[in-house]
Amino acid sequence: MTDYRLEFGWPDDGGLGESLIQQILAGEKTATCCPRSDYDEEGIGAVLSSVGTSVDVVDGSGDVRCRVRMLAVYETTFGLPAPGLVKGEGNGSDVEAFRRDHLDAWAEDMAAEGYPLNDDTILVVEEFELEP
Repeated sequence: MTDYRLEFGWPDDGGLGESLIQQILAGEKTATCCPRSDYDEEGIGAVLSSVGTSVDVVDGSGDVRCRVRMLAVYETTFGLPAPGLVKGEGNGSDVEAFRRDHLDAWAEDMAAEGYPLNDDTILVVEEFELEP
């Protein structure tokens, strides 16, 4: 077991975090991703070492909502996201829906941080399964 955990939600997120957790609980969401620029070396190390372990899923208040087993961690690009990511995010095989959803969620903040979201943006993908 690692100290790493998946966090979904933040203050004033409009219910997005709760919606994502509900998708995990329903077995509809089996992957998540973040831009590589969100991680420092310690953070990427924690993500990589989580493969094969049980990981807590916590909400915006820090409450543990469920546990998942981390199946894989890998990198892909925003321009050509891996099929496992697109499907695991609940978009089936619709790459453009995946891109629209994440463009809406990330573009403004990433640009403000000096990392404009584009086709070459590296994403760190985490694939998981809900534990009973």
